[in-house]
Amino acid sequence: MADPSSYRPKPGQIPDSPGVYKFRDEHRRVIYVGKAKNLRQRLANYFQDLAGLHPRTRTMVTTAASVEWTVVSTEVEALQLEYSWIKEFDPRFNVKYRDDKSYPYLAVTLNEEFPRVQVMRGAKKKGVRYFGPYGHAWAIRETVDLMLRVFPVRTCSAGVFKNAERTGRPCLLGYIGKCSAPCVGRVTPEEHRDLAEDFCDFMAGRTGTYIRRLEKDMMQAAEEMEYERAARLRDDAEALKRAMEKSAVVLADATDADLIAVAEDELEAAVQIFHVRGGRVRGQRGWVTDKVEAVDTAGLVEHALQQLYGEETGDSVPKEVLVPALPEDPDAVSQWLADRRGSQVSLRIPQRGDKKDLMGTVQRNAQQALGLHKTKRASDLTTRSRALEEIAEALGLDTAPLRVECFDISHLQGDDVVASMVVFEDGLARKSEYRRFQIKGFEGQDDVRSMHEVIGRRFKRYLQEKERTGEWEDTPAPTGPVPAPGGTGETDGADEAGGTAEAPGTVEAGGTGETPGTVEPPGTGETPGTGEPDPGAAAPAAQEPVTVREEPREDDGRPKRFAYPPQLVVVDGGQPQVAAAKRALDELGIDDIAVCGLAKRLEEVWVPDDDDPVVLPRSSEGLYLLQRIRDEAHRFAITYQRAKRAKRIRSSPLDDVPGLGETRKQALIKHFGSVKKLRQATIDEICEVPGIGRRTAESVAAAFATAAPAAPAVNTATGEIIEEDDGGSRT
Repeated sequence: MADPSSYRPKPGQIPDSPGVYKFRDEHRRVIYVGKAKNLRQRLANYFQDLAGLHPRTRTMVTTAASVEWTVVSTEVEALQLEYSWIKEFDPRFNVKYRDDKSYPYLAVTLNEEFPRVQVMRGAKKKGVRYFGPYGHAWAIRETVDLMLRVFPVRTCSAGVFKNAERTGRPCLLGYIGKCSAPCVGRVTPEEHRDLAEDFCDFMAGRTGTYIRRLEKDMMQAAEEMEYERAARLRDDAEALKRAMEKSAVVLADATDADLIAVAEDELEAAVQIFHVRGGRVRGQRGWVTDKVEAVDTAGLVEHALQQLYGEETGDSVPKEVLVPALPEDPDAVSQWLADRRGSQVSLRIPQRGDKKDLMGTVQRNAQQALGLHKTKRASDLTTRSRALEEIAEALGLDTAPLRVECFDISHLQGDDVVASMVVFEDGLARKSEYRRFQIKGFEGQDDVRSMHEVIGRRFKRYLQEKERTGEWEDTPAPTGPVPAPGGTGETDGADEAGGTAEAPGTVEAGGTGETPGTVEPPGTGETPGTGEPDPGAAAPAAQEPVTVREEPREDDGRPKRFAYPPQLVVVDGGQPQVAAAKRALDELGIDDIAVCGLAKRLEEVWVPDDDDPVVLPRSSEGLYLLQRIRDEAHRFAITYQRAKRAKRIRSSPLDDVPGLGETRKQALIKHFGSVKKLRQATIDEICEVPGIGRRTAESVAAAFATAAPAAPAVNTATGEIIEEDDGGSRT
């Protein structure tokens, strides 16, 4: 535990301007990000007597080892930078709202020639119109099914659409009148786009126009004694009314607003959001979070606004946002919302009428969500704690292993040998820290040797990080060589932003005794940690962020690949694999990390230097957690191995032709019909393919000339050799 006075900035070093600050721990990880109108006053609050601090704040400042800040010109800039850093660094002491599920949206792909209506989840795409979120996907499908009577927009996938286009026959929806069948030319692209835009207008709340138009057409058809057409129009109008009834009218003045309510206790907070468009509730979502920082209702509301609108622009930000408490600086938050919308946004607390009543409904939903979460969490936390304690007791550990790493080897008869590393922290998977390895030290099948190599490579990287950050003095010298970071064959299990650049405008202060360094020019428009220009960087303002740094560092606060040691290493296997892992650690001089293995056959737990396994009861929560960790490592390893094998099987000599991309590869195959015919083609024949010049044609011919002929495929059921016909298929 660090003493905050050891890294407290010197008097007068902190400016009294608006800005954003971040605390780092001893590993240079960013653990907290905050903003302030006056940096000097705000940071001074963290360095008062520890007894006077909130318990969570006290934990944060004693975990931290340094503090840095960035000066900005306005409070709106500070709000945006704070959001960007929280999203980038994922600090452990910041409140972060996480969806308990991926909410489905009703999406209309207006960016396609023939727009499609479908259910979509995940990140929003450019050119797609979204409505929702909805609580359940079936609710979207029911609504769409009713509306397709009036707006027969395409709902099929690209594959189904192309197949219908090729055969000249529409799908079932085209025959029953729920699709206008643009695939077979029943409507033009312009007419189909008009249908899609009318669909979007109706979903956006402009419902009265379409219902009145249908009713007018129905009356006219009845007057003309076209009773079948009149009945069809009547049914269409009823379908639209039923679709409208699925979202009740809550605000009579056709308001577009989002209502946010918060329910909280000392430890956790639940947030519920109702999306009201055209006076109707069009979507609902909610989050539950741990209160890992000292924060009041106003602070929770501000965090929720950042989470909700940080990536949104245009009409996705409503004209009105109703909240239970205003943020600390409501004007700055309102201006930030207005910048994202492109027009004025009203941020206020409802005082009377329908809006206050609806806010009460949202508040009750938040309270129910918090109560339900606490009921589930009580059992979950108790179970995870008991599991970790049982593992510690069975293995003779001093404390519960809060970070566990598990390794598994996967191959197919000695080919494509790979390994996986999965990480569980506090009994939960931390997928951003998963890693994958290619076994490069030898060829063939040897799980024990593979395990030794992987453990050695992983912890050599850990020792490198300790050496680079100055923690090497207390570490015994390894007995084996420590390789350079490159060329080890490790790959990330998840995308990880890399780079060494500090965020522009960073001031470091800590108990390092370093001399002041350079001052960098502000306003470079760089994204922190990438060193590449940020396309969304604004033009320099009148007062630019000032960069003062004590010493340039490579660390940017992001979690490093192998920087943090586990308390327990689990290997998938028995006594031989455990012995190999222990030997790898001993060769590196690491003796403070426990090792065990879980054998599949009898689910026995093996420990080093012990001829008898540790047998946990079948009902043990500790055994169940070890099984989950082992199974996750196996899943991650076999997924990587299968992908690697599939890539190798799909490889062809064309992959080795420099400058030949996927588009031109497909053009070659399409022109000749098969790889076999392409292999037999002359250079002049290859040049006939559009986009293929003579130099590329010569490279393609040379690649086939030097490539070894592929081994014939064999039908494993009959033993028959499968030959490739002239059309490129195997028969």
